[in-house]
Parts: sequence; structure tokens; C-alpha cells
Amino acid sequence: MGGVVVLVQVVDEELELGAHEQAVAERRAGAVVSFQGVVRDHDHGRSVVRLDYEGHPTAEKVLREVAEEIAAGPDVYAVAVSHRVGSLRIGDVALVAAVSTAHRAAAFVACARLVDEAKARLPIWKHQLFDDGTDEWVNCP
Repeated sequence: MGGVVVLVQVVDEELELGAHEQAVAERRAGAVVSFQGVVRDHDHGRSVVRLDYEGHPTAEKVLREVAEEIAAGPDVYAVAVSHRVGSLRIGDVALVAAVSTAHRAAAFVACARLVDEAKARLPIWKHQLFDDGTDEWVNCP
């Protein structure tokens, strides 16, 4: 059957979980599973104070390709996914994903795949700044 991609964006503004859940909601869906990737205050035992995300000009195109692959699944009704770029503080949301399906098991699987594929393929680089004044670039595909 395959579903539709209803929202894909790479933006430098706050992401709204509710907007993604509403975007994928539809009458035949028995399950909507969503995910938020949130900036945490630590990484490998070091205190993080801020993250800066930089995206390649093709980032949104790649994210759309990933979303379309997930939407093509036979049990998926709709997919929404966004990644934030720019400077983020602790607690800010960096990634939001939502998927609707008829049943919960398929929704959990599809949403997990969406997040995993986005993290693996998206040309967005994370620059971590630590409280000791050091920094590092991570998750560069």
C-alpha cells in the first residue's frame, strides 16, 4: 500500500512535536508513534553546554529520500520528520519524527527506522561544546 510524506524540513527554528503528530494523524490510523531527539547535558562523561548543527545544502533532499523510503512501507500511512540546524541549548529538540500506521507494532518499527536512517544518512554535522572549553565534531557521515 505505502503511505505519504506529509512533512519534511531542515530548519533553524524550534521544532514542534504536536505539529508532526497532527500531520500524520488520519482516521484509519490506529497508531501514531513519535520521537524527539533532545540535546542532553553530557557525552562520554563530559559536560556539554551547547551544540551547533550545520547542514549541507542537500540535507533536506536526503531527509525527504529517507522519509519516502519509510512511507513506502506496506503498513505506513504517513510520515513527518524534521531536523533543526543552528545553535541549540541543553533541552532543545534537534530531531522530530512521527509515523502513523494501522497498528502500534508497525508504527514503532517504522519510526525507529526513520530515526536510525536519518541519523545514518543525513549530511548534518554536530559540533559539541564542553564546559571545560574544549569542543569536537561528531556524527559526521
